Amino acid sequence: MNKSIEVKKNLRGKEILSWVWVFIGTLFVAVSIVVFTAPYNIVPGGVYGTGIILNYVFPSLKVGTYGLMMDVPLMISYFYFFGGKAGAKTVFAALTTPLVMNLMQTYIGDDPALMFGGSFDMSNDMLLTSLFGAVIMGIGLGLIFNNGGTSGGTDIIAMFMNRYFKMPLAKAIMYIESVIILIGAIVIGDWRLPLYSLVFIFVLTKIIDYLVGGAGTDKLMFIISNEHDKIKEHILFNIDRGGTYIKAKGMYTGDDKEMVFVVVSRNQVGQMRKFVKSVDETAFMVVVDANETLGDGFREF
Repeated sequence: MNKSIEVKKNLRGKEILSWVWVFIGTLFVAVSIVVFTAPYNIVPGGVYGTGIILNYVFPSLKVGTYGLMMDVPLMISYFYFFGGKAGAKTVFAALTTPLVMNLMQTYIGDDPALMFGGSFDMSNDMLLTSLFGAVIMGIGLGLIFNNGGTSGGTDIIAMFMNRYFKMPLAKAIMYIESVIILIGAIVIGDWRLPLYSLVFIFVLTKIIDYLVGGAGTDKLMFIISNEHDKIKEHILFNIDRGGTYIKAKGMYTGDDKEMVFVVVSRNQVGQMRKFVKSVDETAFMVVVDANETLGDGFREF
């Protein structure tokens, strides 16, 4: 009995810690936008890249406010059309990030020449600004992904394109981000900015890949667990993926087992890892990079 109570306390403590890490991740993302990208009109794609463009045209509202105005309807549409769970941490991250951004912007401003008393003006070193902004945002998103959250935002639009137009998720995200960067270049009128945005996105992707694990956009997961039915339900209905059972046999015990084989995006690795651990702490899992994924929901042959 005491052991059971102790296990529950440990699980509760780990869950609380994971929420703390998600919150810290949102702080990193907010710092990246407020200090390194928005003041210099670097458009990093996504809802906050769109927010930077809108703030340039209509400066009466902060970037975070525009991000919130886009994230809320995207979340609602996700619930309505997909009928799944976006995840409490995803909703928390989507709502907390713009609020923290607005709070920071209120205190430090958005003019590089005035921020931190003018001692942090990097207008003459945009490459360094892009690199540091990408690293800081990558750390933040890595923390969010690894603790069961996702970035939401334009990823939801990509999921719509994947579901209804059969477009591979990675390609849909690439198209969306490219369109946002192109619009930013047209609206802001500086064709150097898309180049810095591309540097930002490239470094951001590498940082997230490193923190989440591996270098590929898609990940192969091999899972051996006695709770494979629960894992199957989670894969099919919560992360909206398909999978395959592979017949396996324990080398030492000789017992027949069902091994789950599934391909997920890098954003979903942390969510899968957390779920599998919650239903079976004795499970065995291997995660490897997928150099190329062809078929329904991914790239076409």
